[in-house]
Amino acid sequence: MYQPAPAADLRHRTIEAPAGRLHLVEQGTGPLVLLVHGFPESWFSWRYQLPALAAAGYRAVALDVRGYGRSSKPAATQDYRMLALVEDNVALVHALGEDTAVIIGHDWGSNIAAGSALLHPESFRAVGLLSVPYAPPGGPRPTDVFTRMGGEAEFYVSYFQEPGRAEAEMEPDVRGWLAGFFAALSADTMPARGEPDPHFVSRGGGLLRDRFPSGRLPSWLTEGDLDVYAGEFERTGMTGALNRYRNIDRDWEDLAPYAGAPIKQPSLFIGGGLDASTTWMADAIDAYPSTLPGLVSSHIVDGCGHWIQQERPDEVNHLLTAWLDSLPPAA
Repeated sequence: MYQPAPAADLRHRTIEAPAGRLHLVEQGTGPLVLLVHGFPESWFSWRYQLPALAAAGYRAVALDVRGYGRSSKPAATQDYRMLALVEDNVALVHALGEDTAVIIGHDWGSNIAAGSALLHPESFRAVGLLSVPYAPPGGPRPTDVFTRMGGEAEFYVSYFQEPGRAEAEMEPDVRGWLAGFFAALSADTMPARGEPDPHFVSRGGGLLRDRFPSGRLPSWLTEGDLDVYAGEFERTGMTGALNRYRNIDRDWEDLAPYAGAPIKQPSLFIGGGLDASTTWMADAIDAYPSTLPGLVSSHIVDGCGHWIQQERPDEVNHLLTAWLDSLPPAA
């Protein structure tokens, strides 16, 4: 297995961007590959990919998305809309002295990567999507869809909508909450079939953590790894991260001109066979011939949960480098 790069091999820096300040971690030289994390993570979720991509001849850059880690945390909820996050990525490419980059995202980062490629094909020449499939903008209002998904329970995205509500659950014990959430969506610790689904909250005052497994960490997450994640959120709070969810209807309105639009650049998808993001969005994967006409390869990793690049780093690194090596050279 690729080990996380020694601290001396990682270059930390900040750049000026629409967010105010973006923190990034860089390793290697060569064509630029931008890595965008999801919720509730940071640049650290790419610790296995940075040395692997650098060894393969790429300049790998993992950022803290605005609201996370050492990046700026704007106060207004609307400052976390997709349009703003995309502009951060464009600014980052230019600040690094490049005209174009390959962009790869996981979880919310997959959506952000897709949005970046869709809105700025001149800046992002290829896009890799991990765990969350691409679905073009459009369709019903997202909050209406998520409200219907809950039924007798409340879907977690709906639960995250009200400012302060989810924070009241998470922030008194950030480390414990993160441990449970990571375990809930990991292949070796997720609830068994028939047990309460951790994507839902019981109505009438229930908490997400009521449905999390407890007592052990997933095999991919060490106590030290958990300390890194918890330390960042204990310092920053959870609001910046949660504000991404609070813009889903705003994104739906902002991206209405792109309803149904495909992403035409060369693309890659990797999903976990046990990940609800993959199974719930199977129709989106089936639609790739029309929505991702530049798709180079699509992979479902058997027996893998949601945290795919951390659960299966060797397999993901192999797929990423093979795909990157197949791309036409940057102009």
